[in-house]
Amino acid sequence: MAMIPRAYPHPVRGVLWMLLTGLNFVAVTAIVKHVGGGVPAPQAAFLRYLMGLIFFVPMFGPMMRAGLSRRHLALFSARGAAHALGVIFWFYAMTQIPIAEVTAMNYLNPVYVTIGAALFLGETLHRPRIIAIGVALVGVVIILRPGFREISPGHLAMLLTAMFFGISYLLAGLLSGEVRPSVVVALLSISVTIGLAPFAAAVWVTPTLAQLGWLFLVAVFATAGHYTMTRAFAAAPMTVTQPVTFVQLVWATLLGWLLFAEALDVWVILGGGLILGSVTFITWREAMRRRRTVTPPPEATKF
Repeated sequence: MAMIPRAYPHPVRGVLWMLLTGLNFVAVTAIVKHVGGGVPAPQAAFLRYLMGLIFFVPMFGPMMRAGLSRRHLALFSARGAAHALGVIFWFYAMTQIPIAEVTAMNYLNPVYVTIGAALFLGETLHRPRIIAIGVALVGVVIILRPGFREISPGHLAMLLTAMFFGISYLLAGLLSGEVRPSVVVALLSISVTIGLAPFAAAVWVTPTLAQLGWLFLVAVFATAGHYTMTRAFAAAPMTVTQPVTFVQLVWATLLGWLLFAEALDVWVILGGGLILGSVTFITWREAMRRRRTVTPPPEATKF
């Protein structure tokens, strides 16, 4: 039986929702950059997730009634551990490298997922997808420019961030067909909070009220970003909304320049554009094939 393509009611509205999503996530990166090294990365990540749990209080009832099996709990625990490590590395990278480089390298997440889906889920990598992955890796090389400048621990942290977020998304793919999406999201926040707790305790410093306030804003903007992203996907196909995410890199570059005196780097824009272009191509090709794909948009693996 032929699959009927999904009808999207408001493509323009989807683009506007995605633009708002970009603003929310740029606000997250700016606030984390502002807090800087005043709060250790594991502790900052823990506080962000702990305070963000307030938004999931309405989900406690559905979670208790979800009837999760031991297999589900094991997968949720593994996902929480992987995502927690990704969040720690992301918070650390924000204190080490410019906002624009963090944003550009974050586009690499879906590429990791595509490779992981082929290695562990048996998904076939056809030649166009292999070429797109190669283009994305070229984009990474352009951003890092090994041999022409020093590769900092922050760059390595972002590579690990993309890898752990990719693992998290692949595990979410295994769970999404068996557990309600809202429960999957809520349990991610709970498991990540628990996973971050021992790392935070090991480096704990007493935060100021101002730092707590800023980190609460991180939770607010991150939650708002996921909400607006969901609205964007409901209004327009990812082949329409995904290219809009490139604007986020432009905003991040300008924000770093205006607020944090970070140099404007055309190579970061070029490399990020290549990575996003390859991800957009993969998404478009999968849409044309009318089949479900495990490749997420860059925002789907956000912190």
